[in-house]
Amino acid sequence: MRGLWLAAGALALTAAGPAPATQPARPVETLTATGGLPAHIVGQFREPIGFAVTESGDYVVLDRRAHTVYAVDRTTRAVRRVIQIGFEEGRVLDPAVLSLGPDGFFAVADGPRGAGRVQYFALDGTRLGGFYLTRLRSPGVSLGPFTVNGIESMQFTGQSFLINRPGLSTLFSEYDNQGQIERHVGTLRPTGHDADAAVHQALNAGLPLVDPTGGFLFVFHSGRPMFQKYDANGTLVYERHIEGPELDAAINALPTQWPAREPGAGQRPLVEPLVRAAAVDGEGRLWVSLMAPVTYVYDRHGEKVRTVQFQAAGILSPASLFFAADGRLLVTPGCYEFDPRIVNREP
Repeated sequence: MRGLWLAAGALALTAAGPAPATQPARPVETLTATGGLPAHIVGQFREPIGFAVTESGDYVVLDRRAHTVYAVDRTTRAVRRVIQIGFEEGRVLDPAVLSLGPDGFFAVADGPRGAGRVQYFALDGTRLGGFYLTRLRSPGVSLGPFTVNGIESMQFTGQSFLINRPGLSTLFSEYDNQGQIERHVGTLRPTGHDADAAVHQALNAGLPLVDPTGGFLFVFHSGRPMFQKYDANGTLVYERHIEGPELDAAINALPTQWPAREPGAGQRPLVEPLVRAAAVDGEGRLWVSLMAPVTYVYDRHGEKVRTVQFQAAGILSPASLFFAADGRLLVTPGCYEFDPRIVNREP
């Protein structure tokens, strides 16, 4: 694996990095789907990347390829479009994130005309507010065939929005509902490429998450996989590396050098992440899904306690994770539900 620059159809190559130490294997637990949306409803979606359920039992689905948000009633018999495609207010274009807040309100981050935008809605599709972000160059994180633009990640707390924008020299910022920054949390980690802003920022892209038991977590998408825990005041509590045999080959392939970009060529690093999705359950455990179809679970102290795979029609590689108030885990693709307590241990 070699470092790439993305620029007008041209890609430049560099050398790869050293091999990591091999980690001992951990028993793999298989979670088998216990429910989810019916196949005839899921078949209407083109690329669901967000799947959540309100406390009243209604489901919300973000379909990235259709640029649409759907609502499904608690009986899973009726589905309706609540937000449709468009660059106007109250519509979405190039959506990247769905985040459910309290009382059934939800937020969507999208990128109309390449601009980062956040909007939040009631479950009937009524737009409650929103804002645009000042333009910053995208870190260039690539999720499979999809290259992130605009807003890389966002979590809606109900009162504010946590957004990762490494171009502001911070891990994530908290915005109010008018789009004003209330505070910055965390500092960019050293990457060995600190002198090259584009690479440095790409290696600091990640997922800010609210811990229901208090404080926040931040999971890095790319580079050496790791996460950090912050208290409610934004003070760093601890930092942990994400390690395991499923990651050894990918870490071995991480680039250590990137070519110098040509002035004015519009080049940016194309960084493939090692982490695909993450969420925090009601007990404060962090679930981190890798690009490989494996999920690591960490307790509140940052210690790995489980290695999990999701089994439905086949083995899933989650694009999103969401914990319902009753503990159910909702996963895309497929819009499946899992009970984290019911496992089959791999022999």
